[in-house]
Amino acid sequence: MIAKPIELKWHPGLPIFASEAFLKAVGDEYGWIGGFNNSEKLRCILPYTIIKKAFVRMVRFRVETIPIVKDLEVDDEKSFLNSAIKYFRSVGADIIIPATTNTIFQTYPDGADAAPYGSYIVNLCESEDILWKNINRIQRQNINKARRNGVNIQGGIEYLDVSYKIIYDTFKRSKLPFMSYDSFKHFVFGLGEYGKIIIADYQGIAQSCTVYAFSNYCVYAVYGGNISQAHKGTMKLLQWEAIRLFKKLGVQRFDFVGARIDPEKGSKQEAINSFKRRLGGKLRQGYMWKYSLRAIKSIAYTLAVRYLRGGDIVDRERHKLKEAQQ
Repeated sequence: MIAKPIELKWHPGLPIFASEAFLKAVGDEYGWIGGFNNSEKLRCILPYTIIKKAFVRMVRFRVETIPIVKDLEVDDEKSFLNSAIKYFRSVGADIIIPATTNTIFQTYPDGADAAPYGSYIVNLCESEDILWKNINRIQRQNINKARRNGVNIQGGIEYLDVSYKIIYDTFKRSKLPFMSYDSFKHFVFGLGEYGKIIIADYQGIAQSCTVYAFSNYCVYAVYGGNISQAHKGTMKLLQWEAIRLFKKLGVQRFDFVGARIDPEKGSKQEAINSFKRRLGGKLRQGYMWKYSLRAIKSIAYTLAVRYLRGGDIVDRERHKLKEAQQ
């Protein structure tokens, strides 16, 4: 497989994170590379952005390799990614940093620093009755109780400010960094008509919120949060109503975005996975990875991330891949 740049031809049958409007909103440079076989037939595409920080040019993928043929095997993707490494090195990129957490690759290129990662997916092609039955019984009770108690689900760009505050505070309580308000606004506006903000309101106070990015291909629950001491069941009701909404819009799947594999028992990560699973999500497992293209500048990135955040997601999870291979 040979990787080379191709024209961007996005349509709603592809992930929203492959669209030119979105890529332009989140990257200093952006584009698509295509994977071609020996017969010069296009078999897959990989959208990318390049972010410039000081003197470092960082490649970041916003969605995984997208097959455009039914018979794209894992070995084909690995061959394509190996060729993609050569391409990004040839255009002067310094490092490929871990992709966004909605991005789950089937494999990774030779020489990459990789870690197992996954996401919980709901198949929206199922009937609403089946989707409801797939939700854990206790979760269904909590959803019904929240509705009876007067929790209202609302949506619109007018909730941009309140949703940012809720999400920012949620991250802060978990001692995690979150983007600036301007970056958040840029992200949401970059989605255009394919972005939705939904909140759960109780007695006039927003309790929970989620930002969704969608196309016919998939809806991603990108960012979400709750206020401290939120009314019970608000987020569960919000997610159920979102599942119903996007199914009616003709979206094929619902992605809860991001799941650590085999998290520590009793940890917050285990609780988050449980929440997604009990709402009917099925685990899709794959990999996150990064790649050093130029040693000195890659080391600069690594040291900076370790100083600011204690390392990236691959740093924190890669031991699980080594353990699985032993």
